[in-house]
Amino acid sequence: MAAAPSSSSPLSASTEKSTPLDEPTSKLDHLKKVRAHEVAISELNSVPDSRAVYQKNGNIFFRRSVKSAIAVEQKQLDLAKAQIEKLSTSK
Repeated sequence: MAAAPSSSSPLSASTEKSTPLDEPTSKLDHLKKVRAHEVAISELNSVPDSRAVYQKNGNIFFRRSVKSAIAVEQKQLDLAKAQIEKLSTSK
């Protein structure tokens, strides 16, 4: 019969992470999001204004004009940059 897991088991040790190790990962994740939004804006700028694009919102895709899709991406880019700034100033 298997023994009950103790608090020093490898599983419990791996789930308990200190905050300094999480912070660079979080900042890296935010930097990746910023880069993804920048790429999306660049790609949307190459689409003619007469075309419609589909933009994912949650689990559903919505048809939008290029200008409104760029505006949404720009807003998300600004929010992601603000979160990076917040992480930088909290140190």
